[in-house]
Amino acid sequence: MTKTIIQTNNAPAAIGTYSQAVKVDNTVYISGQIPLDPVSMEIIEGGIEAQITRVFDNLSAVVEASGGTLKDVVKLNVFLTDLSNFPTVNEIMAKYFSEPYPARAAIGVTALPKASEVEMDAILILE
Repeated sequence: MTKTIIQTNNAPAAIGTYSQAVKVDNTVYISGQIPLDPVSMEIIEGGIEAQITRVFDNLSAVVEASGGTLKDVVKLNVFLTDLSNFPTVNEIMAKYFSEPYPARAAIGVTALPKASEVEMDAILILE
């Protein structure tokens, strides 16, 4: 088994005891991404649409740092503090992913780090 830590400055730095992603052989496990600006490390302003877009941008940056593309994502977990925002996730996700889509779960939660409204993590398989 080969284990590699993935890190990129194009996504927010880890704000705890975790790595942005861990690659084990050809599988990459991406830690939860919240809508932090990678430079300021602050939650972006602009409402839920902006937050969802920033999370997908952060995920994309970590995916690219691992040597993959969003087409390599096989599982996506979406955590929302308000599940009524799930249609907005679908709308924005369609700008980042095309068929066949990854498996996905949507989970309603009471709170997320830094008062974020959305967090996502992912698993990808590299060829």
